[in-house]
Amino acid sequence: MVKERIRAWMREHTEEAVQFLSALVQEASLSGQETGAQQRVADKLATLGLIVDMWEPGGEELIRHPYFCSPRQSFIGSPNVVGVWKGCGGGRSLILNGHIDIVPPGDTSRWTADPYSGRVENGRVYGRGTTDMKGGNVSLLLAIQCLKELDVQLKGDVIFQSVIEEESGGSGTLAAVLRGYTADAAIIPEPTGMKIFPKQQGSMWFRIHVYGRAAHGGTRYEGVSAIEKSVLVMEAVRSLEQKRNEVITDPLYAATPIPIPINIGKISGGDWPSSVPDVVVLEGRMGVAPEEELDMARQCLDDALMQIEDDWLRDNPPELEWFGAQWVPGSLDTEHELMNCLVDAYRNILEEEPVVEAAPWGTDGGLLAKVGETPAVVFGPGTTALAHYPDEHIEIARMMACAEVVALSVLQWCGVRGS
Repeated sequence: MVKERIRAWMREHTEEAVQFLSALVQEASLSGQETGAQQRVADKLATLGLIVDMWEPGGEELIRHPYFCSPRQSFIGSPNVVGVWKGCGGGRSLILNGHIDIVPPGDTSRWTADPYSGRVENGRVYGRGTTDMKGGNVSLLLAIQCLKELDVQLKGDVIFQSVIEEESGGSGTLAAVLRGYTADAAIIPEPTGMKIFPKQQGSMWFRIHVYGRAAHGGTRYEGVSAIEKSVLVMEAVRSLEQKRNEVITDPLYAATPIPIPINIGKISGGDWPSSVPDVVVLEGRMGVAPEEELDMARQCLDDALMQIEDDWLRDNPPELEWFGAQWVPGSLDTEHELMNCLVDAYRNILEEEPVVEAAPWGTDGGLLAKVGETPAVVFGPGTTALAHYPDEHIEIARMMACAEVVALSVLQWCGVRGS
């Protein structure tokens, strides 16, 4: 049976996979420093016989696109990599999309070892990016390598994408779509803990300026404290969050306490203890429901701020701006054929029922669906609880199991010659 052939191949190549992941982690692919890691990926794809395309995104079409979002406009030193395995025809195409960019390690004194060591210990590989999401990327590459070395001839094309900028809003995936890399469906191996996420919330960063009137602290009654008025703004934001979440009845969010949170993560204001502050700036992240448009969510927050019942804020309204990163929401019907293939492969390989939920965070899946008309599902071996944390790691067994599930899903989705 094909399942046994795939499993046997994976067992024989586990050590090779671990070594490749370890080497990939040792390439610190922070934003602007992705070349080393991407070259390793490109070399791997070339050895597998795929058609390799490696380029630095840019140009007016990308920069001026309505979904473009990045703190930078030059991607020199930050190439995308795509490898295409052409099918023999008559099948459905599939994108396997993973991001290579990682977040900074933070306080390195909190790490047991070098964040980029790629050390292997107790069945795990350690280092920044292992769980989010280089381990998932290796699972995708293993699936391709396995099927090719088993001499499988697929009907549909497989397009492997190693993209930049996911952590900053998805410009790498957007650039790949604009370059023409679309397909009938896509799998993204973000750290789901082997759960299957057909829906992903979107999110946007916002900044609110709350204004008061300056005065001496000794006569504070002559001023209006922007700090005190910002409390009213935060209460309005919390009330809006509650209202937006009360109407969400999707069973995929049953295990999520707050499906689409609104988080205020930064507050700054005041410059002297004896002065009444005249401005406070709040910065935060707004969750967007899977089927919701970004503009609709923006309007909800704007309306909530304008409806605060306070005479001062009515005459001196808070100023709302949207800045920085954003992630487009995505939604795939649970009865979509790709879901059927993935669920069936999961049952076949792991001999248990998969957990199907909605993602509590954003991915590049929304961009693939919205701009590239490529419906996407998220499924990966990493664990969210370890992402962006010290001593980030991934379990080798899970990475290999994910590779088996993806390999079997590719077979079912793309079709095999002669079947």
